[in-house]
Amino acid sequence: MFCCLRAVRRLCLEKMLLQCILQSRTLSGADAINALRPFYFAVHPDFFGQHPKEREVNENSLKRLNGYLENLQKPGFHSFKPTQLTFYVREREPNSSNVQESFSASGFRAVSFTLHTRDLLSTVLDILNSCSLSTEHIQSLNVNAQHHKEAKSTVNRPIKWDKTYYSFTGFKDPEEELEQAQRMETTLISWLDDNEASAVTKLKKSLPLRKELERLKFELSRQLQLSDIRWQRSWGIAHRCSQLHSLGRLAQQRPEVLKNVKGRTVIFTDRSGMSAAGHIMLGTMDVHHHWTKVFERLPNYYKLQKRLLFLEDRISQLLGGIQVIYIEELQPLLTLEEYYESLNSFYSKLCDSRLPFHPRSLRGLKMILESDRYTPSLHEFGHFTIPMACDPATLQWFIFAKAQEARENLKRREELMTAERELMDACSERLSLGRLYKEPGVSSAQMIDCCRRLRGELLPRLRGMHLCVAHFYSVLQDGDLCIPWNWKN
Repeated sequence: MFCCLRAVRRLCLEKMLLQCILQSRTLSGADAINALRPFYFAVHPDFFGQHPKEREVNENSLKRLNGYLENLQKPGFHSFKPTQLTFYVREREPNSSNVQESFSASGFRAVSFTLHTRDLLSTVLDILNSCSLSTEHIQSLNVNAQHHKEAKSTVNRPIKWDKTYYSFTGFKDPEEELEQAQRMETTLISWLDDNEASAVTKLKKSLPLRKELERLKFELSRQLQLSDIRWQRSWGIAHRCSQLHSLGRLAQQRPEVLKNVKGRTVIFTDRSGMSAAGHIMLGTMDVHHHWTKVFERLPNYYKLQKRLLFLEDRISQLLGGIQVIYIEELQPLLTLEEYYESLNSFYSKLCDSRLPFHPRSLRGLKMILESDRYTPSLHEFGHFTIPMACDPATLQWFIFAKAQEARENLKRREELMTAERELMDACSERLSLGRLYKEPGVSSAQMIDCCRRLRGELLPRLRGMHLCVAHFYSVLQDGDLCIPWNWKN
C-alpha cells in the first residue's frame, strides 16, 4: 500500500515538475511583441520606401507571420503546417547566419526561413536567430508574471521603445524620422528638381533593354502560344530579360516539356508551381531542373484545377449562390495545392453546419477566403473577406447584414474603375507621359484623386517619362518615377 502511495506521489511530483518546465517556456502575446521589436524595426516596410520590391516582399511575409502568431495564441488550435517566409532585413554590416541569405549594397539582406514550431517562445527565438538578431533581451522578460491577466492583443499594434534602445542598437527612431519628414515635407516640384536628371539618364539607358524585353516577350508568347507573361515583383528590365532568355533556352533544349502550356499565363515569382489562379509560376531563384518539373506536372495540375473549380461551385451553392473568387492583387500568392486545401477545409465546415441560405439569394455577390484573419469583413470593392476559421453562425449573420452594402460597393467599384481608366488616359495624354501606371496598393479612389490633380498641372519635365503612382517618392533603377498618390504641391 505504501509502495503504491509512493508511486502515486512520485507521479504527481513528476507532473508538477513538467508543468513548471512548460510554464517557464510560456510566452504571452504581449511578451512576444516585446521580444520581436528588434525584428519588426529591421523588416518594417515603412523603411523600404526606396525599394518597392523589398517592401512588397516584407509586407506579404509580415501578413503571413502575423497569421501564424495569431494561430499560436488561439485556444485549442492545433492544425499547423510549416510556413516559409522571406524578409529583407536592414542592417549596417552583414552578419553571418546559418540560413539562406544574400546581401545587397542597399543596406539590407534577404533572409529565408521556415516556421514549424507550436509555441510562441520557440517561434520568437527561431525568428530572431534566423535574422541574426540578439536574443539576450528575452531573458529579462517576465514571462509568467501576468500571464493569466494578459489582455487580448494583436501583433500589429504600434511599438514604442525607450530612446536608449535606438542608441544601443543603432536603429533609427521612427518617431524622429517622422518628425523630420514632416519638417522637411517634400513637394512634387522640389522632388522633380532633385531627381529629374537622374531619372532621365536611367530611362534613356534602359530604352534598348525595354525594346529587347518586348521582343523577347512577344516571341516567347507566340512560340509557346502563351496567353501572357507577367512578373509578380518589380524587378528591373535587365533582370526580366535574363529570365526570358532563360525560359527561351529551356524551350530550345526541352521543347517536349512545354507542350502543355498553350493558352496559359506564365508568372515569374518567388517559387515554382501553379498558382491558385491557375497560372504557371516559375521561381526566379530556381534552375531549369525545377522549371522542367513544373512543366511535366502540368497535366496533374490541370486535373486538380478542375476539382478546385468544382469545389468553388459547391461552396457557392451552399452559400446561396455567392461566387468564390481569388484576387491576386489582394491575397497572398498561394499555390494551387494550398488553395485547394483551404477550400476543401472550408467546404467540410459548411457541410457540417448546414447553414440555411436560400438558393441563389446571394447571386451576384462575391467572396474571398483568407487564412490569416478571424473576423469577416466587407471590402470597399464589394467582395466579402471570409476567414477560414470563421464561425458558421457569425458568417451567416454577417453576410445577411452586409448583402445590400456589398451590392452597392460592387456597383460603385465598376464606376470607379471606369472613371480611373478615363482619367489615366486623359492625364497621360495631357502630360505626354511615356507610361502611367500604379502600384497594387493604390486604390482606384486614390488614383482618381491623384490623376485629377496631375491633369491640372503644367509639368513639361514629365514628357516621355514613365510615371508610377505609389505611396513614396523614388526613382527606380530603369528610370521610372514613383510619386505618392497624395503628392503635395
